[in-house]
Amino acid sequence: MRLAVIADIHGNQDALDAVLADVRAQGADRLYVNGDVVNRGPDSVSCLNTVLALPQDELAGLTLGNHDDLMLLWHDRSHALPGEWFDDPFWGATDWSARQLNAAGLLNPLRRWPLTVHIEDVGPPVLLAHGSPTHYREALGQFTTDERAAALLDEAGVNVLVASHIHRSMVRLLGQRWFINTGAVGAPFDGDPAARYLQLDLHGGAWVPTIRHVPYDRRGVLERFISSGLLEAGGVSAEIFRLELQTARSLYTPFWDWTEQGGGRRDWDGWRHFLSLHQELLQPQS
Repeated sequence: MRLAVIADIHGNQDALDAVLADVRAQGADRLYVNGDVVNRGPDSVSCLNTVLALPQDELAGLTLGNHDDLMLLWHDRSHALPGEWFDDPFWGATDWSARQLNAAGLLNPLRRWPLTVHIEDVGPPVLLAHGSPTHYREALGQFTTDERAAALLDEAGVNVLVASHIHRSMVRLLGQRWFINTGAVGAPFDGDPAARYLQLDLHGGAWVPTIRHVPYDRRGVLERFISSGLLEAGGVSAEIFRLELQTARSLYTPFWDWTEQGGGRRDWDGWRHFLSLHQELLQPQS
């Protein structure tokens, strides 16, 4: 039995196409999507249509990611979001993506996606959660302590816990249990632009994980930031998302944190000032 778990597609159709081709070439028996199909990139509509059109005998389950849910919260003008965000140009990229998905009639399917998926009918039990089983925004990765990882595995009662969300892949063995992050299909943050996903193989009654690296040509998706209208409508946030794709680095979160600490405003002047102070973020990672 071979499972494939993909996540953090983030509106990047070219990366999704490359990964789906690799999943099929590897002969996966089941495919799972662990959240964040949409937002950030220019192809939210086509990516979600592609996922929803996958054959039932191929797509075995999906989880709701924070960006998937953000599209619903934004469209519904939910009180779960600060009210001032809706009039803030910094959120232009989010507004653009939510409007695109609504116009295509694709928001309602997201409302039915669960927060977690349990795989218990084959091999040792596996739990998929976009962030953690506790919350879809909890970051799980190399920085997570063994104690926290073990507690989550214990609480879930599984042998394998699979998270995503942070765009950095990780595989850790704790005794005979696996603590894993899939990495990102559409926007990796470790300096390597190749799309990532998790492959789980059942051997001798135990799961064996492999992080697959799938190179693809990014020129098309980078151009569609412009041709789709996202860059013009989204302003500085869309430019940040585009630069993250170019550099395979996290830029949005460091910028947000800097503004929260009083460094500057979330506008073009603030962004330029932030980059002038943090040129290391644009340098290749060793």
